[in-house]
Amino acid sequence: MKMSRFYARGRVEKELQVRYDDEETVDNASPETQDIDGENRSQKDTSLSKDYINVPSRPYILKILNKQGDKTVLFADKVLKFTGSGKLKRRILLITDFALYIIDPDTDALKRRIALAAVEKLCLSELGDNFLAIIIPTEYDVLLASTRKTEIVDALVESASDYELDVLRSNRFTYNAAADLVKEVQFEEVEGGIKTRFLQKQVALED
Repeated sequence: MKMSRFYARGRVEKELQVRYDDEETVDNASPETQDIDGENRSQKDTSLSKDYINVPSRPYILKILNKQGDKTVLFADKVLKFTGSGKLKRRILLITDFALYIIDPDTDALKRRIALAAVEKLCLSELGDNFLAIIIPTEYDVLLASTRKTEIVDALVESASDYELDVLRSNRFTYNAAADLVKEVQFEEVEGGIKTRFLQKQVALED
């Protein structure tokens, strides 16, 4: 099995800082659960209600949700998504009570919709990094970076209240970056921060 290694130390943190510097300022002191008809539900209706991008003010997102029949947004924020080749892409992550959406903010296009029932497990380290892997056995997985990864985990666990969603906390885990590509992510606390290492494993396709 051929393996290649590369490191990500400060790149994700810098990209996340750029993300917040570039985006519009929204008052998120007390974010509420948002229904797509524009009405707010109070915090007591759900323990999770984090809309950090003001979904009702974004018509293209409302159109996507209306088309899918989703009405309640439990979490919404800008994140960084890793491609299979390891590149970082800016994306909007939406979590509703039925699905997870990944949207391109530059083209207003829905890149992926994942039914919550298809999510088997969440993987994150025990350290203070920003990485989160969403494991979907029937498809390829998703590796994200977000300063609000704990809130993302909480939203997904809450939305999966009808079944048990595993949460793996380990400083080493694997995920399927593509149909034929498995990567292992390793985290190590070092002086001045956290070192993240990727081990790329090419999986041979069956004839």
